[in-house]
Amino acid sequence: MSRLRGRRWESRLGWASCLWLLLVASSCAAEPLTFNGGRAFGDLKRLVALGPRPSGSRALEEARKVILRGLHEARVAAEEDRFDAATPLGRVPMVNVIGRIPGARPQVVILAGHYETKRFDDFPFVGANDGGSSAAFLLEMARVLAGRKNGFTYWLVFFDGEEAFQQFTETDGLYGSRHLAQKLTADGELSRLEAMILVDMIADARLNIHREYNSTPWLTDLVFRSAQRLGYGKYFLDEPRAYEDDHIPFVNAGVAATDLLDFDYGPDNRYWHTARDTLDKCSPISLTIVGRVAVATLDELEKTRLK
Repeated sequence: MSRLRGRRWESRLGWASCLWLLLVASSCAAEPLTFNGGRAFGDLKRLVALGPRPSGSRALEEARKVILRGLHEARVAAEEDRFDAATPLGRVPMVNVIGRIPGARPQVVILAGHYETKRFDDFPFVGANDGGSSAAFLLEMARVLAGRKNGFTYWLVFFDGEEAFQQFTETDGLYGSRHLAQKLTADGELSRLEAMILVDMIADARLNIHREYNSTPWLTDLVFRSAQRLGYGKYFLDEPRAYEDDHIPFVNAGVAATDLLDFDYGPDNRYWHTARDTLDKCSPISLTIVGRVAVATLDELEKTRLK
């Protein structure tokens, strides 16, 4: 074979390879992403590597960069909702991050969680489950929802200031969610909200999510039916518990909201708000379970509420 003929053959092989790669890529692009707990766990590792991330800290600013970069890579438009919170320790600058994914309808479903960690001065609190897991969950949900056609418009809300600075009261804690609920009310946007699904501490390797008493019953029912249908019923326990979490300001404002929270973190909840809330207590399988239940719930919401 002459050198010229060899080059022509190589050229044909090159074009064939490129065509095959294009076909594979287009096929992959056409297939909607499913929630992948492994990818979410990778995000969780990146956040935990930043160390303690309390409100107003440099580490939380770095965590915000991770979140904004993840939303950008998922092609989700993001904004920073900045405000100053009056805390028992004085005014603290806080930032909610909101990713917006347009849908066929203007009605909005919020998926939310907090991304900061509680402030402790006597030990390093990295908050793998409490603060990290919800942020990682939302980043993976951004990839899933941005890669499909949606009936609802979706907002992915990363709340700052969920944790109390001293003792949880009506004015100490839930800073980001209280601020956003008030802002949406003042702007006349609250009426657009169809529902809110809040997640918190959902990477626990021993996953147990109880029915939350303060949540909207019909929306919680939808979540638990989705879990049963997917075969995850043993992780979603029909035993009510009452929690004060970032859904409360929205429930009080008349928005249908449910809280998916695992508060059985370790034997006798002994890992919560301790130095033991670390990556080794968390599992990508738990993130996968909650993520797939959440996606199934959204699918049911679109079927039943967009008729």
